[in-house]
Amino acid sequence: MKKFELPPLPYAYEALQPVISKEIMTLHHDKHHAAYVNGANAALEKLEKSRKGEMEIDMKATLRDISFNLSGHNLHSMFWPNMGSNKGGTPGGKIADQINKDFGSFASFQKEFSAAAKTTEGNGWAVLAFHPQTEQLFVIQLEKHNVAAIPGLRPLLVLDVWEHAYYLDYKNDRAKYVDSWWNVVNWDDVEKTFSKL
Repeated sequence: MKKFELPPLPYAYEALQPVISKEIMTLHHDKHHAAYVNGANAALEKLEKSRKGEMEIDMKATLRDISFNLSGHNLHSMFWPNMGSNKGGTPGGKIADQINKDFGSFASFQKEFSAAAKTTEGNGWAVLAFHPQTEQLFVIQLEKHNVAAIPGLRPLLVLDVWEHAYYLDYKNDRAKYVDSWWNVVNWDDVEKTFSKL
């Protein structure tokens, strides 16, 4: 079974300062994201051994571990390139057209996405996703990594609102973190992903 690997950051650890500090980026990427990669690989190894009859496993717990850790890995792998230095502002291209069509304006979308991020219960994510069947964008909340997802949606822009993403810089002020985060959104990456759908 092929193992998952921690992708390198697409920029230096300090590239998103002052919005996100070098210290947060280092801990978030090298410790938290790495833990999801390791957790996914460990759970998959258990599953593989079970399939070969080499090990008895608690199937429910193992599948939950795969879902949780692999979702965490996948979301973080999108999160890093969704940001960049000297970014922010408003999108252009097809994604801008789709946002205007589905939300009425960029300001309306930004307000809805920010509200989703600020009100996600406990740990989780705010996500802008595209639904291929209806050809429209949705803003959704993901609690933790593996619950409240809508099958079929294609994530385009993700914002990590677990405390480990902002606590060293913003303490318990998630709203300030969310408002500041818009200054590092890499709309070129979102456009690139959207254009492939």
